[in-house]
Amino acid sequence: MTKNKLYAIISIACFLGLAYLFYKINYSESSHLTVCIIKNVTGYACPSCGTTRAVQLFLQGEIAASVLMNPFGILVAILMIISPIWILFDVITKKETFFFWYKKTEEIIRVKWIAIPLIILVLLNWIWNIYKGL
Repeated sequence: MTKNKLYAIISIACFLGLAYLFYKINYSESSHLTVCIIKNVTGYACPSCGTTRAVQLFLQGEIAASVLMNPFGILVAILMIISPIWILFDVITKKETFFFWYKKTEEIIRVKWIAIPLIILVLLNWIWNIYKGL
């Protein structure tokens, strides 16, 4: 993936994520509508179900409640806050630090002894989401 393509995808994803979060916070607090395809089709939560609510809780300072809702929420919130700023820094300074970090992270995650525990954590989170009835 090229630097420009990565920066565009991450920027669009962060913008859409923040727009959706803004909508959920301001206009659909009582709505239980979900955009999760897995949950809509099967009726069962996916590993990321509850992430939007977890990000909301995190941004409201309710860290423990955020972790209990879905631990992925903290990671998503941090990435949604830092990524656009970091990408903007790279564009202004004509550097590739975010791109380098992404490539290095991707390289590390592909190592088998790191990938397997991460996959197990995702599966455990999925089981936990189903158990919680998300």
